[in-house]
Amino acid sequence: MSGYEAMSVSAIAQRAGTTRQALYRRWASKADLATAAIADMAQASYPAFTDDAYGDLVRELESFRRGISRPDGMSMVGTMLLSSTDADLVALYRERVVAPRRARLCSILERARAEGQIDGDADVEGVVNMLTGSWYARALAESRPLPRWARRTAALAWRSLGGVPA
Repeated sequence: MSGYEAMSVSAIAQRAGTTRQALYRRWASKADLATAAIADMAQASYPAFTDDAYGDLVRELESFRRGISRPDGMSMVGTMLLSSTDADLVALYRERVVAPRRARLCSILERARAEGQIDGDADVEGVVNMLTGSWYARALAESRPLPRWARRTAALAWRSLGGVPA
């Protein structure tokens, strides 16, 4: 057993030099603690937005790639898809990890639409699904990541939205 299943609040408390009770005062459950830690790591790696929406998209995808490539990053995603996974864990993961990344990607693309860099009727939500989904599909098809995945994926998405990549 590894990953979330093997995670022990007692072991975390011991390693942190505190008590389980102290952790439970701050985080109500193991799921709360785990998703808070993952969300904190993800947010720490968010790149700052600039005036270049296309460049921001490439940097955001690169940040996603780094996050999902951490040890057990993909296995955590797999855990979220299991019907046996605790519903509270899945809800917290979606709220704290998935939703903020999707919101950032949507924000970049909505800004590009507002600035006329992509079509006014562009399907931003559909493209956001394809952006991160392309990483998962590649991981399932083959273990090696596609060279320059972030840049190549951003260019494909940008073109599909009627834009011309930089």
